[in-house]
Formats: sequence, C-alpha cells, structure tokens
Amino acid sequence: MAKFGINLLLWSGSFDNKSLPLFKKVADFGFDGVEIPIFDPSIVDIKATKEALKSSGLEVTTCAILGDDRDIISDDPAIRENAKKYIKDCIDISHELGSNIFCGPLYSAVGKLVGRSRTAEEWDRAVEGLSEMAKYAGEKGVTLAVEPLNRFETYFINIAQDAVKLAKDINHPNFKVHLDTFHMNIEEKDLYKAIKNTGEYLAHVHTCENDRGRPGSGNVNWDGVFKALHELNYNGWLVIESFVPAIEAIAKAAAIWREIEPGGADVIAKEGLNFIKSRMQ
Repeated sequence: MAKFGINLLLWSGSFDNKSLPLFKKVADFGFDGVEIPIFDPSIVDIKATKEALKSSGLEVTTCAILGDDRDIISDDPAIRENAKKYIKDCIDISHELGSNIFCGPLYSAVGKLVGRSRTAEEWDRAVEGLSEMAKYAGEKGVTLAVEPLNRFETYFINIAQDAVKLAKDINHPNFKVHLDTFHMNIEEKDLYKAIKNTGEYLAHVHTCENDRGRPGSGNVNWDGVFKALHELNYNGWLVIESFVPAIEAIAKAAAIWREIEPGGADVIAKEGLNFIKSRMQ
C-alpha cells in the first residue's frame, strides 16, 4: 500500500529544530510521513528529530540537492569528493532517522546549465561516483532515488528514460529512480508511459501540479499518472512537493512569484492529500 507524505519546504526554507513543530500539523492533516530536506547536515539534530517523529507517529523520507561546490560530475576532483562527502553525510542522517529513501537530483548541481548536452565523460563520472554512493547506502539500508529535473534546472537528466539508464549502468539494488510530476509535465511526451516504463526502478514519487500548486488543480495528466501507478502496483511514497512565495529562499530558487493556491500552504497540504489519496484507492 502506498504511503502519503509532504515535503517540509512547503512551510520552511531549511530543516532544523525550528521545523519540528510542523510534524504535529502534518500528522493532524492525515499524512503518513514527512520529507526532510537536508541542506546542511550539521544542523540536523538527530535525537530531537527522532523524538518528534515518534511523538507525532510519522515516518520520514529525506531529500537533498547538489550545489556548485557539491557536484558529482564536476571536472574538479575536489568538488566531486565534496559531493560524495555530503551525500554520505545525508545517507548517515537518513539511516539514523529511519528513512529508507534518500531522494533528489543527486547527479549534478541544480541550476548548472552549460549550453550543451551532457558528455560521455560526465556520464562516466556520475556512474562512478554514484556507484560508490549506492554501495554506501546499501550498507546503511537506504535507497538512493535520483530525480530527473526539467531543462531549466539541469542539462544532465531531464526524462525518466535517462534516469533508468543511469540506474541500469550503476546496477545496484539500492539505486533507483524518483519521478516528480512537475518536471515530468514539462519534459515527458506521455506521463503514463514514462512511469510505466520506469517499472521496477521506480522508488519514489513527488506529486505536484504543473504550476507547483496543489495536486489536482491544474493540467497534469493525473489519469495517466495514477493508471501507471496502479498497474505497477506501486507501494512506495507519494509526497506532495509544492512551494509558496511566503518561504522566500525557496520561492526565489523555484521561481514562485505569485500566490498560486488561494489559502496558501495548508490548503495545498490538506486538499492535495485528499486528492492523491482518493486517486490511489
């Protein structure tokens, strides 16, 4: 049976102890879990976070993004090593918190656009670096799930087919694919086929509308999305990842310049959950 979660970036630009009161809100809304963004591993209080998870009855998944100084396909070996250290730190936190999924675009710096397609050398760097990370994750009982992003955020992996190719080249049971309906709506010809063809490699799903708003409120082909998930007997996480302009750091990064959903974050959470739950029945 699928589980339903929500990314805390809907209410907070980072994760630290100030975010912990959000757990009760998430639980009261009826979610099964929270997705914690690990931007700075040094500020994650493992003990307090575990206590908050236990008291709220929530499970947890984790996510991250790479930056210019943490780029696993960089031509600078020091930057590649820094990316691997960061990913390992995130895997350690995921393991300690009890998250068996650590997801995101873990192959390149978000926002890095170089005016060309990826090269074979960059691909080989990704395979080499992420193979090492997958082995480490496997030892910790964590699955890495890599996310294709749209062309305005990366040039490296934009479609599910290429994420599957990366997973096949790495060929490790703890390396899978994470799909996000916002990015898919931009890049995929057919959302149903993209999800269905990901098949056994699909480990995590972000549900978000075409405008980053509440799932079910826009033009994403949800019929195709849920048809594919049902046919795959998908039993992983369905996580709402939407953003609002009130969280300035995230709004700037995700280009959220207006109030997309009347009522704001809580409406996105509550009504979005009702929608995805109803479609997975």
